Amino acid sequence: MVIRQGKNRKKGGYEMRVIWIVLDSAGIGALPDAAEFGDAGADTLGHIAEAYPDVRIPNLRGLGLGCIDGANPAIGPVDSPSGLYGKAAELSNGKDSVTGHWEMIGIRTVEPFQTFPEGFPDRIVTPFVMEAGIPGVLGNCVASGTEIIARLGEEHERTGKPILYTSQDSVFQIAASEETFGLERLYRICEVARRQLTGENLMARVIARPFIRKKSDWGKVEYVRTTNRHDYAVPPGRENLLAYLEDAGVPVISVGKIYDLFTGCGIVRAQKTISNMDGVDKTLAAMEAEKEGLIFTNLVEFDSTWGHRRDVRGYKEGLEAFDARLPEILDRMTEEDLLILTADHGCDPSYQGTDHTREYVPVLMYGKNLKPRDLGIRETFADIGETVGQIFGIRHLPVGTGIL
Repeated sequence: MVIRQGKNRKKGGYEMRVIWIVLDSAGIGALPDAAEFGDAGADTLGHIAEAYPDVRIPNLRGLGLGCIDGANPAIGPVDSPSGLYGKAAELSNGKDSVTGHWEMIGIRTVEPFQTFPEGFPDRIVTPFVMEAGIPGVLGNCVASGTEIIARLGEEHERTGKPILYTSQDSVFQIAASEETFGLERLYRICEVARRQLTGENLMARVIARPFIRKKSDWGKVEYVRTTNRHDYAVPPGRENLLAYLEDAGVPVISVGKIYDLFTGCGIVRAQKTISNMDGVDKTLAAMEAEKEGLIFTNLVEFDSTWGHRRDVRGYKEGLEAFDARLPEILDRMTEEDLLILTADHGCDPSYQGTDHTREYVPVLMYGKNLKPRDLGIRETFADIGETVGQIFGIRHLPVGTGIL
């Protein structure tokens, strides 16, 4: 999808490029205030390494993942890391994807988005049902997305009522069958919800969760989510890194759910993904096609497929799969490129419940001309965005200190 062309920008005769990859939910230990969020002791990467000491992530370790201050020793430090390594605390009040990504680009969320852990009240559901033109909703509770469609999928198909559910995070999730309810109709009613959820009911995201009916090899009917998920986030405004890059003529190319999380702010080209490996493929393709600007990628399976489902083994295998592809990214980097690897929150697959966990996020940076060093503990995710801004010579973000 081409929205507009960015202007060419060079520094010292070289085209500048940043490849920024968010390993969605790959936290690296509980924040000091984690207990206030019910997450004391959470440690996504650390607990995976403890559960699977043989986890094969030599490239992440080589960049310095295990050398980060306070990292679980099971992750495995190396003697001479090749990258810049550290971790960042979340300054904002929350632990969801929107809050985390927004803070990375310089937006601090002081007042948290609304959550409804007991389900949505009538003041929200009744006007939604009326404007959406639906016969009602099913569920209206906190639930796992895979569990609730297994439990209510058949009733949904019989009644035509979409399935409404949430979590401890600020999400208004609507699941419906692509076959009987219709994908475009699902998108339309999500747009209704997005318009309505404002003011005292302001929520970070409305999420369309389409699914299909499928027969297993042994004839059992199953309901399976498709890759046509769509997130409707709150627009971030213009005081942020992506808007500043747009104003300066620096092209931003997004891969994965980045476009949805920022409602397209500052993004000139966007590609959706169906898996982490598809996200890596499309990041590599963008590196081939784009010689300047920011390539901004989110790899969501760590969160949606393994974190929320509390699949420790799956998460471990996902990390290994990404680590095995990391040399392809490094090999395509020019002398002037900067690679950034980080996360937006935690989602410890060994922890209680199914929700995100309030954690530090790792910050790994690599450039062929950058001297490896310890970045320490950063006070905010926004230090990453401010660093990107430094590289492109744009004005300072509202919050954040540059690293380089």
